[in-house]
Amino acid sequence: MDWLGRVAGLRQWSRGGVRAPHKPLLLLYALGRFQGDAEGELRYTAVEGDLKRLLAEYGPTRPTTPAYPFHHLVNDEVWEVRTDRGPGSPGSGVGELRAGGAVGRLAPGLRAALRREPSLLGRMARVLLDLHFPPSLHQDLCEAVGLELELAETGSPAAPGRRQRDRRMRELVLTAYEYQCTFCGYDGMIDTVSVGLEAAHVRWWAYDGPDDVDNGLCLCSLHHKLFDRGVLGIGDGHRILVSQRFVGRSPAARDHVTALAGRRLIGPQPGVAPVAAAHRTWHTTQVFRGSPRHSAVL
Repeated sequence: MDWLGRVAGLRQWSRGGVRAPHKPLLLLYALGRFQGDAEGELRYTAVEGDLKRLLAEYGPTRPTTPAYPFHHLVNDEVWEVRTDRGPGSPGSGVGELRAGGAVGRLAPGLRAALRREPSLLGRMARVLLDLHFPPSLHQDLCEAVGLELELAETGSPAAPGRRQRDRRMRELVLTAYEYQCTFCGYDGMIDTVSVGLEAAHVRWWAYDGPDDVDNGLCLCSLHHKLFDRGVLGIGDGHRILVSQRFVGRSPAARDHVTALAGRRLIGPQPGVAPVAAAHRTWHTTQVFRGSPRHSAVL
């Protein structure tokens, strides 16, 4: 079976260039869950909320429902659904899937192929991302569905007891900081979905940084990139550090970067632990570049 060809050829509703990424989003979500638990199943009532959020953030603006891909992806032979009554989907209605106890998972042949050839998972995910979404969204999508793409593409087996990422971290961190960038206060939304805000690890996950709120910051896309590149850091008193090695001559660079030096972080909200000192120190010594700029900000 040519699984890559099958994934590339998912049958989608199409008319006049209108996007319909429902099936690709469900399949990416299923691949992420398979990577974490190859034996797991996705009960519709348990994943409906996750799928709704994916469609709201990465799908079309028109009203839609996760029931549609949950039912129709079966036709592409990469997905199967069963209910309390046995194999087969009860239909594409939300009520039918809920009442029937519908459970979905990757098709048996695909699961077997992924076990034989672990790197296939990464190649399938890459095909879905490249065909349906711009590169600027790939990392965000992988985080949203709990997929570690680099690990998937190498086909490296997960070591016994290996840590799994917590898919809830983004929501927990953004909530803790009330959906605004802790450096600049940006809080943009489109409809009811935040846009341009990300959950940043202070101590990187690859270096034993936990998926805990006290190791996270809500940052806009610009300041997340600058934080990870060592332009920005967090100093004593939870004040912003700006590297002396950063050079920006435009008013935008001054307003969005150098002017931040010495400012206190915005948030987190009362009752939420701020960034732990150990994680802050790790970032300052391992990522932040050079000495911080001096500022008169109090």
